[in-house]
Amino acid sequence: MAELDRTKDNPWQLKTPPGTSAYTMHVEEKDGKAVLACTVGKTVLYYDARCIDDLHAMLEAAGDWVELGGADEQKPAKPGTVEAWGRDPSNPAGGWYGLKKGLRGRFGVYVPPLMEALGLCELEHNPKNNRMRAK
Repeated sequence: MAELDRTKDNPWQLKTPPGTSAYTMHVEEKDGKAVLACTVGKTVLYYDARCIDDLHAMLEAAGDWVELGGADEQKPAKPGTVEAWGRDPSNPAGGWYGLKKGLRGRFGVYVPPLMEALGLCELEHNPKNNRMRAK
């Protein structure tokens, strides 16, 4: 498992792939399992921490660049993207990695920069249509 050791007092300081928005992420326990708490302004989103290893495995299996495709929960995700995979019933979690109803989307926006910080992927930083691949 990836080394997820950051707490609320010492979070990862991250930026969205285009570099336009800063946010923090840390690990906490919620309902007996490790979760990633992603703080964007005053909004806190939660993702199942297992998503890091699961997404890395998916990227390794893909063997090439995968488009991020970030989208809010209420909007459909573009097929074949990291966002679509992060909510697909056939992924290892059996659906959404996002845990906060109404705010379960944006997986393809906030999780990839953490994976880059952990040294698990290469990530593009273009204004739009960024991609990632396993390292």
